[in-house]
Amino acid sequence: MKAVLATDLSAASEATIENETCLECLGRIGIEEIHLVTVVPSNVHAGMPGIDFEKRRRKSIRKYERVIETAGFNVEVHVVRGTPHRRIRGIAETIGASLTVVGSRGKSPLENRVIGSTARNLARTTETPLIVNRIEREADEPSVLRQHLFQRILYATDFSENAREAFETFSYLRHATQEATLVHVETPKDPEPTADDGSDSRLSELAAKLEEWDIETRNEVRQGDPADEILAVEDAVDPTTILVGSRGHSRLRRLLLGSVSEDLVARANGNVMLVPPA
Repeated sequence: MKAVLATDLSAASEATIENETCLECLGRIGIEEIHLVTVVPSNVHAGMPGIDFEKRRRKSIRKYERVIETAGFNVEVHVVRGTPHRRIRGIAETIGASLTVVGSRGKSPLENRVIGSTARNLARTTETPLIVNRIEREADEPSVLRQHLFQRILYATDFSENAREAFETFSYLRHATQEATLVHVETPKDPEPTADDGSDSRLSELAAKLEEWDIETRNEVRQGDPADEILAVEDAVDPTTILVGSRGHSRLRRLLLGSVSEDLVARANGNVMLVPPA
């Protein structure tokens, strides 16, 4: 399996790359090859006097390349120019990556209301499963907030086809997962369940599959706003990563309203893994 690890060479990116536990987690789920990607933004002009941005980035990224090689991975480095989320997404699709990893310090409440960072733009557009690795927000020398990416998973489902696809990632995450909390949030728009297909029953079926892999599970059925309730469960059980399917929306809806998955990327305390539609 291949993974793209995106970096802007900031202290937050360095925290993701140099965290041995995070790299070990990637190895456990079957990642063997890591493509280290850094993007020189389009608005940084190559002709600016006395500055060769590509050369400087290649020099800076070498230490990260050595860290990843020392951890036992094959490494390929990409220093490219363009819009960061588009180039990262394009490289992931081109190489057939199974996973994209990007660090994020999160956003202030005001910033959450506007078109956001590379992580949020990737959340909107990625066609590859995406991990947003949460980094300390205020620290000068930040570290990752949850070191074990897949040890304790909070899986949120609306029982859609996309949610089912997100659940299927347990087929490889299970090699690094010890505990899972399965959450469904009922809303007023949900149809009335029959006795055979109630939320508790459907979560129990999913839990039984995980228990076959010796993953300790618990179920939560809640009522209310999906993002709010999922984040309330996160506060209660302290998972290392929230796993959720990511549905596409129209361009207007993406820009103005967002989605549950985008809310989680913006507001979660820990890591978020998004699985896009097939």
